Amino acid sequence: MSQRFLAGCVPPPNLSNLIHQTSFYRLSWFLALVICLAGIFLDLGNLSIAEAKDRTFVPLSLEFINAYELPKQEFERTPVGGLSGITYDRDLNLFYAISDDRSEKAPARFYTLKLDFIADKQAPKLEKVEVTAVTFLKDWQGKTYAQGGVDPEGIALTSQQSVFISSEGVTHAGIPPFIDEFDLKTGAWKQSVPIPARYRLDPKGETEQGVQDNFGFEALALIGSAPGDPYRLFTATESALTQDKQPSTQGARSRFLHYVLGSGAPMVIAEHLYPVEVSPTAGIIGITDLLPIDRGGHFLSLERSLGATGFGAKIWQFATGSASDTSKLPSLQGNLGSLRPIRKKLVLDLGQLGIRLDNLEGMALGPRLADGTQSLIIVSDDNFRNAQINQFLLFRLKLDL
Repeated sequence: MSQRFLAGCVPPPNLSNLIHQTSFYRLSWFLALVICLAGIFLDLGNLSIAEAKDRTFVPLSLEFINAYELPKQEFERTPVGGLSGITYDRDLNLFYAISDDRSEKAPARFYTLKLDFIADKQAPKLEKVEVTAVTFLKDWQGKTYAQGGVDPEGIALTSQQSVFISSEGVTHAGIPPFIDEFDLKTGAWKQSVPIPARYRLDPKGETEQGVQDNFGFEALALIGSAPGDPYRLFTATESALTQDKQPSTQGARSRFLHYVLGSGAPMVIAEHLYPVEVSPTAGIIGITDLLPIDRGGHFLSLERSLGATGFGAKIWQFATGSASDTSKLPSLQGNLGSLRPIRKKLVLDLGQLGIRLDNLEGMALGPRLADGTQSLIIVSDDNFRNAQINQFLLFRLKLDL
C-alpha cells in the first residue's frame, strides 16, 4: 500500500470547522472517507492474494552433483537390479532399495545399501554404492511370494523397524495391488493397508475399473511424527485408473492417496487428482516416486518418460492444499467442472543435465552433505537388462529463502 494513498485518507487539520459549515461538506468528506477505506481494504486484499500465491510452493532448487553406476552383480545368489524405490535410514546411515523382480529371478526382496560420499564442502561426490544385505518378503502365511504373484515398486521406512512396500499388482493375471507393512530385519508380513475398491478389478466383471497393468502404486512415501502419533502415508498411481483414462493427446489423471496410520485400522483421509505432464515426444509418462518436503502438503514428484529418444525424467514440486477431494468420484474422465487438481511446478528437467538417463524410478532424501545442505538421491530400475544400468544420481536440495 503506497504512502501517498494513505496520506490522501488523512483528514485536514480544520476538519471540525469544515464539517459544521454545510451538509455538502459533511457528505463530501464521508464519501471520500468511504472511498479511502475501500481502497485500503482492496489493497490489503491484493496483498493477501499475493502472499497466498507466494505460499503455494516452497522456494527450492536442485543442484546436480554427480552420477554413479552400480556394477552388475549378484548378492547372495540374487541378481542385483530392478531398483524401483529407495528409502533412507538416518539412524544407521543406510538405504533400503526395493527390487521390482516379480519373484521370477529370485524371491521378491529389498536390499540394504551403503552409500559413501566424499566429505568435501567444495566438491562433494557420491563415490561408492555397496550392497550389504538382502531381505526376502514373506506373505501373511510366512512364505516368500510365488513367481509372478507380486510386483513390488515402492518402499518407505518407519521408525518402528519396519517398511511399507507397494505392489502394482499384476492386472492381467487378476492379482490386485497392495500396500503392506513388513519387518525390516526378517521381511515378515505385519499388516495390510486397505485399498479402495475403485483401484481393484471389479470382481463381477461388470465394470472396467482399477489400476492399469504396470501403472499402479509405483510411488510411496511416509511422514513420521512423535512417538505414539500416527504416520501419514502417501501413494499415487503411476498413471490413470482404467475408469479415468483420457485420450492420448491429454495428460493422464492419476490419483494421489493420503492415509493415516495410527493405533486403529489404516484409513484414507483424502484423495486428489494429480495431473501428469503432457508431452508430444514421450510415448509413456508416469509418476514413479514422490517425496514429502514438509508437513504442510508440499511434495516432490519424479515423472519418468520413455520415447523415441530414450528415457527422460522431470522433478516437480506439487501442493495439495487447494486440491479438491476426489474420493467420491467414480471417474475422472471428461469435463471436471470446478474440480481443482493438485497444483504443480517444474523444479528440474533431468534431460538438461547432459548425461545419459536410465529408467529413473526411486527418490529419497539422504544424509546432510559436508556443507550442511540436504542431499537427494535418485535411483534407476535397469529392468535386469544388460543394455541398461543401475544408476544413482546425487543432488543438493536447497531452500531458496
